Amino acid sequence: MTSPTENRLKQLESIENDIANVVLNAGRAVSELSEEKPNEHLTEHYTRQFLKTLEKVEKSLTEQINYLSQVATGQPHEGSSYSAQKDAQMAIHRQDHIKSELNELKTICES
Repeated sequence: MTSPTENRLKQLESIENDIANVVLNAGRAVSELSEEKPNEHLTEHYTRQFLKTLEKVEKSLTEQINYLSQVATGQPHEGSSYSAQKDAQMAIHRQDHIKSELNELKTICES
């Protein structure tokens, strides 16, 4: 079983590989176009691969950015305990404040 962090890293690695393929296919298409007699079939193939992979990269990066936006704004997300930790910390602060107020009331009542 892999952790959410490991999954994110694998997804980012996959995106990195796809970006390399985008550059590779773009280079192949340009190289073929620079030939004296470019092969139209190869040029179209490399261009289709370029566009297909580029769309995949765009979609994957958008998903990653959306995930990071959720994390950065403190909204609940898969694997996050930030919200629960913040709620617990605030409850402790409220409890301490109530204890302090009760001690003040006790002091007033005893005097």
